[in-house]
Amino acid sequence: MNARQQLIVTPPSSNPEVENALTRAREGLTLDRAAALLLAEHAPLQELLSAATKLRARGKGIVVTFSKKVFIPLTTLCRDYCSYCTFRKDPGQPGAHFMTPDEVLALAEQGRRAGCKEALFSLGDQPERIFPEAREFLRQQGFTRTLDYLAAMCELVLEKTGLLPHANPGVMDRPALERLKDSNASVGLMLENVSARLMRNGLPHANAPDKVPALRLRTIEAAGKLSIAFTTGILIGIGETMEERVDSLFAIRTLHESYGHIQEVIIQNFRAKPEIPMAAHPEPSLDDMLRTIALARLILGPHMNVQAPPNLSYNDFPRLLDAGINDWGGISPVTKDFINPEAAWPQISRLRSETESRGFTLRERLALYPEFLRRNGFLSPQVRAAAAVLSIEGGAT
Repeated sequence: MNARQQLIVTPPSSNPEVENALTRAREGLTLDRAAALLLAEHAPLQELLSAATKLRARGKGIVVTFSKKVFIPLTTLCRDYCSYCTFRKDPGQPGAHFMTPDEVLALAEQGRRAGCKEALFSLGDQPERIFPEAREFLRQQGFTRTLDYLAAMCELVLEKTGLLPHANPGVMDRPALERLKDSNASVGLMLENVSARLMRNGLPHANAPDKVPALRLRTIEAAGKLSIAFTTGILIGIGETMEERVDSLFAIRTLHESYGHIQEVIIQNFRAKPEIPMAAHPEPSLDDMLRTIALARLILGPHMNVQAPPNLSYNDFPRLLDAGINDWGGISPVTKDFINPEAAWPQISRLRSETESRGFTLRERLALYPEFLRRNGFLSPQVRAAAAVLSIEGGAT
């Protein structure tokens, strides 16, 4: 199925209220919460997909983007114990590590040689709050907070390699965001979900103090006040309801309407792994993923960049295009997905062939989207200079 075929509208729903909501969505009119919930619960999947692809075409045409990145896992130590995570470690566990500046620079340089343009920094949340080992490592490096060490490593990579850092460190306060803006093209924090219910005993965020929804929303809002291009998104399949997913998407939309700084929204699906507490928890189906992505497109509108990670849908990943995404996210030719190490990224050549066989144009982008490159106030002078060089040298937009 190519891009033009995907725009064919399926026969109307037999429910007039559902059809009215779908018509409004196709025409790019803003959906309210009641209409979104109506579609979530009652719209046939194929009609949702048709509306979402039509809306994507209205705002994005047939261009689908990706970023060529090197993944830098700055530290696997983390004070949160989310029931679905394999990335975080306690001191002494296999894989527990804080990267030194030399290690960071060596990995970034490997990425630069492979043609990467983005340095994605991922790390645990505030490990110094509970681990003496983290405090001692930071002390040896001349820091007291992991967030400050992160900022220094971003500055190092930008200066020495010219790669554009994108930091994804968890909850951040305003001083941390201000410093990260000096060296980062964009910053990220997955909202995951606005439901505080998921923090109850026995649920996935019960032992994760940094997953308090209000704290994460506050971080995203602070970034907006500072004009920082921001990546966020939701995680589906961890025990949330469809209503909670919709509410999370509306929370993101509200913040973007206030500050205009959300550069992309990721819809990420939970994947079970044998070593996690949620090993036996059912994964969301592909249809559930498609429905949620389509709802995200309809709620967030034609101009938002909507992303879904291809490696977490395995060989079914091309189907994600049917739901209205316009971005594949970061793809690395040199490092694995340290958050989901069992799920290999597709080769860029396969990503291109699968995307273009469906009538789309695959285009490489930088760690921030072209529309933010053109906006005043979103980039520090040093980041803007590096972005200009990468755009000229590598052809990325």
